[in-house]
Amino acid sequence: MVEMSVASTAGIAERKRQLVRNELAEAAVALLADQGFEETTVDQIVAAVGMSRRTFSRYFESKEDVVVHLLAGAGAQMCAELRARPGDEPPALALRHAVSVFTSICRVDRERTLRVSRLILDTPALLARFLERQSQWQAEMAGILARRTGLVPDTDLRPALAAGVALTAFQTGLRHWVDNDGTTAIDELVDQAFVMITPALDLSTDQS
Repeated sequence: MVEMSVASTAGIAERKRQLVRNELAEAAVALLADQGFEETTVDQIVAAVGMSRRTFSRYFESKEDVVVHLLAGAGAQMCAELRARPGDEPPALALRHAVSVFTSICRVDRERTLRVSRLILDTPALLARFLERQSQWQAEMAGILARRTGLVPDTDLRPALAAGVALTAFQTGLRHWVDNDGTTAIDELVDQAFVMITPALDLSTDQS
């Protein structure tokens, strides 16, 4: 009973922490989108939600971390989706389903996602953090693809290359979506990109 109570208390505490993180992230995105990245200070962000700078530092190290936080959950879901795809599904189709985690967010919450995506893609410091996070996703996805196909990622370039190409296809579609203010469906853009790259996603083990 004591162990269950401790676990329950820990779970509640973590949920509260997550709520605070989300509140800070939402406030930061609103300010950063309106004022610009360089013009917005941490003090302004915490003032918007009635918190102290000390509280902010318990959750995030910088303004960049606040925005990147919004990507973390979606990236984990993308890798989980790839891991859950049927083993006999072609890699190109499995990867397209995986990145649909992101395209679904764009479709369901269009205005907010446009704002966040434009902020990330047009701010060098945020784009650098996005690409850093994308590199982490690529490594995890490469491991998943290797296990699905029986390839050895330490000696075979194809799993990492396929993961990288798929992520680049998504990012290219996202860039066009943002540049056109979301007037073309994000799924349509990403589908077009995947049609072009499908040959590069062939991980058949009989290739020489």
